[in-house]
Amino acid sequence: MFNGPRFLWSSAFLLVLVVLSLSVRIDIPVEQLKTKYTDGASKFIPVMGMQVHYRDEGPVTDSIPLVLIHGTSSSLHTWDKLVSKISDQRRVIRFDLPAFGLTGPSPENTYSFTFYNRFLDSLLSKMKIQKCILAGNSLGGSIAWNYAVHDSNRLNGLILLDAGGYPKKDEKGSLGFKLAAMPGINNLLLFITPRTLVRKSLEDAYFDKSLVTDELTQRYHELILRSGNRRAALSLFKNPMRADTALISGIKIPTLIIWGKEDQLISYKQAYKFQRDIQGSQLLMLEQIGHVPMEEAPDLVSSAILKFMHQQ
Repeated sequence: MFNGPRFLWSSAFLLVLVVLSLSVRIDIPVEQLKTKYTDGASKFIPVMGMQVHYRDEGPVTDSIPLVLIHGTSSSLHTWDKLVSKISDQRRVIRFDLPAFGLTGPSPENTYSFTFYNRFLDSLLSKMKIQKCILAGNSLGGSIAWNYAVHDSNRLNGLILLDAGGYPKKDEKGSLGFKLAAMPGINNLLLFITPRTLVRKSLEDAYFDKSLVTDELTQRYHELILRSGNRRAALSLFKNPMRADTALISGIKIPTLIIWGKEDQLISYKQAYKFQRDIQGSQLLMLEQIGHVPMEEAPDLVSSAILKFMHQQ
């Protein structure tokens, strides 16, 4: 005969084991992913021991290109819609950051703003970019403004899209990011990366949930599984980069701030802090838009960016 409570507990435990075993995902070799997530514009360049995936599009005669930096667990693909609307007029360079996309982890697998400053110095020098306008979303935004502090002479302008920086307060956040920040639990993410978790995390980033398609979810999921990327992301979450926000007021270059009013990962209130601390900065607040305005409102964002670039 069954011992009721003990049998139920054992059954539940076995069910959890089955679910976890079904969610185990092995890393995907980068060469396999290249066949799917590169196109005719994709190139690779050696930088600091990595083969960096990048795309350089638009007029080659444009001496002051727009350089785009994506956010956590994203890739250069997040800029697809924006680039399609800008590259007929201006040169646009985008890349997969170290730790993400097809670029993958750095050899030492340690990340800081100092590391990303060195990376940008190396990448821009190798590409012979003397001047550019730097734009970043989320983590990419915090990397961008830290670079503006590091070397403002290289920048003609700065564009921050829902950028990280100031301490968060009362944000709802993303389920995936919350789990990745939980000690013990986050170690499981090295092996267990459910597609459903990726989709839920994406839905947390968008105001318009209908934009989170199966194709989008699959791309994020597979690039997260790129060999080494989960370990790199775990390193970032276990050792979060701390921004010195006191440095923001020292940014003197022309700055455009773009923000989704419905961003639940980084509150729209942070946009007003950037506007307050960066003298002369411009702010575009977008209603009914979430954390990735370049994906949800590419027409409005591209128009604002082109106008800003023409002013510099």
